Amino acid sequence: MDVTKKKVLNGYHVVFLVQNIMIGMALLSLNNTLSPVGYSQWWFPILFGIIANITLIPMVWIALQYKDDDLFDIHEKLFGKWIGKLLNSLLIIYAIVLFAAVINTYLDLVQISALQDRTRIGHLILIILLAVFIVKGGIKSIARFCILTFFLTGWLIYFLRWGIAQGEISHLLPLFNFTASEFWDATKKGYNSMAGYEILMVFFPYIIHPQKAFKHASLGIWLTVFFYLCTAIVGVMYFSEWQLKHLFYPVLKLFQAVDLSFVERIDTLGITIWVFLILTTAGGYLWMAKKGIDSVRDKNSQYHIYGMAVFAFIVLNLPVSKVFQTTLYENVFYVSYGVILWPIILCFIHFLRKKKIEVIK
Repeated sequence: MDVTKKKVLNGYHVVFLVQNIMIGMALLSLNNTLSPVGYSQWWFPILFGIIANITLIPMVWIALQYKDDDLFDIHEKLFGKWIGKLLNSLLIIYAIVLFAAVINTYLDLVQISALQDRTRIGHLILIILLAVFIVKGGIKSIARFCILTFFLTGWLIYFLRWGIAQGEISHLLPLFNFTASEFWDATKKGYNSMAGYEILMVFFPYIIHPQKAFKHASLGIWLTVFFYLCTAIVGVMYFSEWQLKHLFYPVLKLFQAVDLSFVERIDTLGITIWVFLILTTAGGYLWMAKKGIDSVRDKNSQYHIYGMAVFAFIVLNLPVSKVFQTTLYENVFYVSYGVILWPIILCFIHFLRKKKIEVIK
């Protein structure tokens, strides 16, 4: 557990933390999310990667001004104790709702595709317990699990070869066959798939070589873009535009195209293995929520992990309509846009604060 902000993260830890926390469930539904632009969607991951790299700059810059402080500490230094704690409380809610959203989306998928006749309560408890176990070891434990997850799941990209073999390469052209409103709709919904790298500002103080954080985080972003790009290209080649629009999890359909004599349901295997990616994303946000509680209460305690896990369990089992749950989980991902852009405002406030101090002197 992180008792102090001890430097424990090497460059490769940063790469895989960023990459694994970003992917989560987004890859499974990427083709459907980008369907407003039809076949022109395949190059959008490159656009998203460029935007992510640009928005990474203010994150790293402001973090370098406060090398030993995480985002929660920076808030209190720039805004004062009470406003800072209020902002931190909002971030805690953001992190815990995202934690719940990722788990809920995965369990819905499992229930629809593999366990139609069973309740999900047992699986929910198991996933939350596993996430708690991973987070208890601190940020380095999460980073190590991210590295393990990369090698356990990265090979699934091999199964895209069947989609390439049966697809039409002519679908990749033309590149800009969409309207401005369709472009905006796909970008607004699709950039949700990039959420996750904003956690860099929370684990920044643990990085051994912070001056190299931008390079390593960028590698993590572009590693994610590589997987998104491969999936988008194969999806465009394999599916019709109608399928892209109406299949919510196109990647599972791609898995069904795999023809192996010794495995009957590759899609079920893929869903099972995907739990590792869910645990890395959920674990990252649970750890973020825990650090937020530490900051608000001015006390570092592992019981905060348990408290956040129980709170998430309650959120996931609230007696509310499915429509309300879906709306809540979708909108919290839009909040991530604000969190990603927030460091720009922090940089501006830091600059004004520095100028004010210089004037006083």
